Amino acid sequence: MDYKDYYKILGVDRNATEAEIKSAFRKLALQYHPDRNPGNKAAEEKFKEINEAYEVLSDPQKRARYDQLGDSYSRWQQRGAPGDFNWGDWVTGVPQGGGVQWNVGNLDDLFGGAGGFSDFFQAIFGGGFGGQGGRAGTREQTRRAAQRPITYEQDVQISLDEAYRGAERTVIVDNRRLQMKIPAGARTGTKVRMAGAGPVGPNGQASDLYLNIEVLPDPRFERRGDDLYTDVPTDLYTAVLGGEARVQTPEGPVVLTIPPGTQPGQSFRLSGRGMPVLRNPNKKGDLYARIKVQIPRNLTPEQRKLFEQLARTR
Repeated sequence: MDYKDYYKILGVDRNATEAEIKSAFRKLALQYHPDRNPGNKAAEEKFKEINEAYEVLSDPQKRARYDQLGDSYSRWQQRGAPGDFNWGDWVTGVPQGGGVQWNVGNLDDLFGGAGGFSDFFQAIFGGGFGGQGGRAGTREQTRRAAQRPITYEQDVQISLDEAYRGAERTVIVDNRRLQMKIPAGARTGTKVRMAGAGPVGPNGQASDLYLNIEVLPDPRFERRGDDLYTDVPTDLYTAVLGGEARVQTPEGPVVLTIPPGTQPGQSFRLSGRGMPVLRNPNKKGDLYARIKVQIPRNLTPEQRKLFEQLARTR
């Protein structure tokens, strides 16, 4: 039996994060999906490999067991010892750790009807299929999968202003132009679903279409959940004596009263000036104005004299 390098299959490092693994899988799955490569057996096999790799690396328990196997296999290769690798320590028919059940989900949901896992996967992870052993379980899952539509996903980038007000994107699917609305309050990781808007899959049902939202950074604001943070440049005299400063908000500038003795880095909360709450746009987070005191660099002789006089009064 040959060792399968799931990290190499997805094109990620062994220390890749969950987000990096998911991103790599998504790109490859879209590229090699059977619906996009009808009749292409090579693409179909690649699609099965990609899904199998993701099934392992996206599950913490499976990934941990696979990494243990990988370390053992790597040490065997480095020793250059004669004979074959001792698969007996790993091919047990059941997972190590006693009583642990590997949930491999629905094969055809994962593979779009392209078939099941490899012999390597079944040997290492016990060959179980969600409690339905062997091919009988696979046939039952195939029957159930035929009743489920495939989902299609597309990555979409929006600005912070669009996330604040809501936005629309035009998506072309099977020569159809679809307008999808992105709700106010969307953040990176938000999924927008349009049921039945995707292509018709092998099961004859229209698939669901999802937009995966990424909100781009904005130089004016730092976003933390529904709250926004912004720096407010303030001259030294206003910070010391008090006064007013203009604060940028998503709705435009507002005037903030600066009390005397305001310290550098001090924050003032502007209630309800933050981002709309997703699915409850009438409610908003807060905006925090952080005072950034600007120290004068080039003093006139008179200004310097006044500062020296002030210093002597301390």
